[in-house]
Amino acid sequence: MPDDAATSTGPDGLRTIAREVGVAKPDPILVADKVVRRFGGVTAVDVEHVEFQRGAITALIGPNGAGKTTFFNLLSCFDQPQEGEWSFNGQPLKGVAPHLIARRGLIRTFQLTKVLSKLTVIENMRLGATKQTGERFLPALVRGMWRHEEDQNTERADALLGRFKLDHMREEYAASLSGGQRKLLEMARALMTEPELIMLDEPMAGVNPALKQSLLGHVKSLRDEGRTVVFVEHDMDMVFDISDWVVVMAEGRVIAEGTPEDIGQNTAVIDAYLGAHHDSELRSAVADGDSR
Repeated sequence: MPDDAATSTGPDGLRTIAREVGVAKPDPILVADKVVRRFGGVTAVDVEHVEFQRGAITALIGPNGAGKTTFFNLLSCFDQPQEGEWSFNGQPLKGVAPHLIARRGLIRTFQLTKVLSKLTVIENMRLGATKQTGERFLPALVRGMWRHEEDQNTERADALLGRFKLDHMREEYAASLSGGQRKLLEMARALMTEPELIMLDEPMAGVNPALKQSLLGHVKSLRDEGRTVVFVEHDMDMVFDISDWVVVMAEGRVIAEGTPEDIGQNTAVIDAYLGAHHDSELRSAVADGDSR
């Protein structure tokens, strides 16, 4: 592969592009164009154009009410806009059901975890596997048709539980897990689908400090495996620690893009969080303190 092609993928491809809203990425995996979502007379999302780089970790941040979660729901097809188009790997997503999006390789997690509390941890993991023969009615009646497949899925699930340090909880009901452990389980279950793009909705919400570093390490490992990560987060320490690129929203619009260092010094971003009339000392505290 030519050197210029190699550096166009992943985080390396972001080094030389302009730090401006709507900038074209060298190798975009997810692209949104003129996406608008209204609730009654309120426009919650009005995104002209944004691209997400393949193989990189992109944070979607902004003050409360900025439209981040709504935009996140639109991109993952859990909601539909009144206007606009968006695509994954060049394939349009408008009107496509979320479970079909998952089959294409785009998986999301939720701020409030969606583990099945009355199933065990290993049963939750098995459910994440796709294209299971035993999920169809007639084959389900003949165990011999899917037993080997389930054994393979269980082997993969056990390997992931070990990776996420949940193997000791294998036979426990998911209801018995802590909030942080449920986040880990949801992330591990998402990997059962072998996704290309993982979208994480506030992965640090409700997680105690003891598990925070573990979660950060797992998110970084997803990028190391060549996967793409897009996440919504309020924890700025996390944003500055793991992000390759940051997209900032305010009042439904994208107001800035850039590396974490660029965003930490961006006047428009600081104004969006703190208001246009804060003093210079506070401005400096945000620019310097968030990168600690």
